[in-house]
Amino acid sequence: MGMVFQSFNLFSHLTILENIMVTQVDLLHRTRKEAYEKSMALLHTVGLADKALNLPEELSGGQKQRAAIARTLAMDPEIVLFDEPTSALDPTMVGEVHAVIRNLAKQGLTMLIVTHEMKFARDISTRIFYMDQGVIYEEGTPEQIFDNPQKDRTRQFIRRLKVFEEVILPSTFDYMGTVNRLYAFAEKNQVSKRMSRNMLFAFEEMLVQSILNRLSVTEEIHMVMEYSGEGDGLLIKVEYGGEALNPQDGMDEVTRKFLELATNTFVHNYSGGKNTVELRIR
Repeated sequence: MGMVFQSFNLFSHLTILENIMVTQVDLLHRTRKEAYEKSMALLHTVGLADKALNLPEELSGGQKQRAAIARTLAMDPEIVLFDEPTSALDPTMVGEVHAVIRNLAKQGLTMLIVTHEMKFARDISTRIFYMDQGVIYEEGTPEQIFDNPQKDRTRQFIRRLKVFEEVILPSTFDYMGTVNRLYAFAEKNQVSKRMSRNMLFAFEEMLVQSILNRLSVTEEIHMVMEYSGEGDGLLIKVEYGGEALNPQDGMDEVTRKFLELATNTFVHNYSGGKNTVELRIR
C-alpha cells in the first residue's frame, strides 16, 4: 500500500526528483539509473517533469501534492490511500490534483480516498463508505448513497449537503461573499449551469434589488435554498419581517419577465408581521 498525505510530507532538503528516487533505492533496491528513469516517467505523468530539480519550497501546493502522488506511485503499490488530498490546497489548485487522481482511476488503480468534497467523491468513486462514530454506517454506489440513502443519519447528512442557509443583515451584507458561497453550493451539488444562472439572477433581482434595499438596516433576512435534483429544481425560501412587502411590486416589467423565465413558481405570503417568499428555479 502507498500513502498520500494531507500535508504532502516531502523531504524539504531534497529535490523533487530525489524525493521520488530515495525510497526506490533504499527500500526496493533499484539502481539509481532505474530509479531515475521511473521517477522521470512519473513526473511526466503528473505534469512535473520541468520541476524535477526544484526543491519543494519552490512549488505551489498543487504541485507538491502531485509530486507526493508520483513518489507514492514509484513504489508500485497495489492500493493507494489518500488522506484529504486537497484540503490543504487553495481552490485554484484543487483541480490539478483531481485531474491526476481521475487519470489514475481510469488506469484501474485501486484508491481509498478520505474526503469531504462530495462532488469529487461522487464523480470519482465506484463505491462510497459513509463513516459515522468510527464505523462504516452505510455503503453503496455513489447513486445509492447520494440519491437514495437507506439509513437515517446518512439521509440527514446528504440533506444537509443539499441545503444552503444564510442570515443576511442589510447593514453588514457581504454581496460577493454570499455569491461565492452560492457558487460553491451549486458546484458541490452538481447544479446545472442553466439553473445556477437562474438561481443567481433570482437572488440578485428578488433579494438584493427588491427586498434588501427596502428593509430597515436592522431587519434580518433568512434565506434557505434546497436542491433535490435536476427534475425537482431548486427551491428558494426567504423570510423577513416588517410591513407586507412583495418583491415583485418593486420590479420593472422587463425584470419581472426575466424572473418568470427563470422560475417555475413564485409565491409571496404575509402573516403575523412576517413576509415569506418561495420560488422554484427552473
